[in-house]
This record gives sequence, C-alpha cells and structure tokens, in this order.
Amino acid sequence: MARSRKKTPVISVTTARSEKADKRLTHRVERRTNKVILGMTKDDVALKQVRELSDPWCFGKDGKRYVDPKKCVRELRK
Repeated sequence: MARSRKKTPVISVTTARSEKADKRLTHRVERRTNKVILGMTKDDVALKQVRELSDPWCFGKDGKRYVDPKKCVRELRK
C-alpha cells in the first residue's frame, strides 16, 4: 500500500477538510421540520426534502472536479 493511488482522478474544490458538520446540521433540520409537519397534518406528501431546506453550495466544500492524473500526482495519493 506504500504506492497506492486513487482509481478515479477526482479532487474536492475546497478550503474545508470535511462537510460532516454541515451535513449533520442539515439533516437535523430536515428531521425536525418533517416531524413537525407530520404532527400537524398527518400527510406524508407534504414532507420536505434536504434540497428544499438547505443549499449544498453553502457547505464547506464546493463540489468535486476531475483532474489530470499525470499533473496532480500528490493529490491522488491515499
């Protein structure tokens, strides 16, 4: 494993190390909102989705992009 590399040449466009805190907060808001909606209406059609409650572009990372494996050798190391 000393020379292992990623098979897919994709890296994150980021200044953050992880999106874990952002995702936890978003899903907490989703669960709470849907719990309130179900308690008031008993209608599962009116439930909200994650994308309706938050914008993933406001998270710490701004997505991923493909790179040339020959130019970005260091970023593709595991």
